[in-house]
Order: sequence, then structure tokens, then C-alpha cells
Amino acid sequence: MNQPSCSRRTFLLGTATTFAGAFLAACGEAPSAEVAATQVPVGSAVIVDKIIIAQPTEGQFVAYSTTCPHQGSPITQVDGSTVKCPSHGSVFDIATGAPVSGPATTGMTTVPVSENSGTVVAGEQ
Repeated sequence: MNQPSCSRRTFLLGTATTFAGAFLAACGEAPSAEVAATQVPVGSAVIVDKIIIAQPTEGQFVAYSTTCPHQGSPITQVDGSTVKCPSHGSVFDIATGAPVSGPATTGMTTVPVSENSGTVVAGEQ
């Protein structure tokens, strides 16, 4: 009885292709975050997963990616009405996303945001 043969090369190629497809599919998902509106201070921001959710004025919510536009490092620090990338010191305004100081010359990437029944949802929904 003839059985189909699978060479080591064919097996490894198939496994690598499957892994790469799964990896790329997972990486292609846009980040999303959800937080109670009461947890976002007026005039400041919170960082949830890979998203910055800010409330520059009461009831106005904006959101940005935590990826710094300068060199792609994560923005991890909130200081009042600004956020900072500690890698190279770029500082951004939470209301506009524009750079305030540091080497970044472009603003943060905006993320869709909505507020419903006291919950703020940012990212792809």
C-alpha cells in the first residue's frame, strides 16, 4: 500500500507557513481598550494596553496609539495634560496629540473613541 510521503523539508515549510500566517493575523488586529469614563481624569489621560485615552475637557474624550511617532518606542508616562515617551524624551499634548518638546516632529496617531453609558471605548469596535 502506497502512503503519501512527506519530506522533512516539506513538513518544515508547511509548519513555518502556518505559523507565519497565524502570527501575521494576530499582529494585524488593531488594539482596543475600554475604561470607565470616571477613571479618565479631566485634563489628563490614562494608558490602557496600547492606547492612550484622554479627557482634555469634561466629557470630551480623545485617544491615541502609544507608539511614539519618533522611532516607534512606547509612550508610557502621563504627566497632567501631556504624555511622554521615555526613550528619547518626546512630549505630546493630550488634547491635540501634537508634539510639545523632544525629537518627535509629528503628532501621535489618533484612534477612534466613543463614550456610551459611562464607558469609554477606544480602537476598532
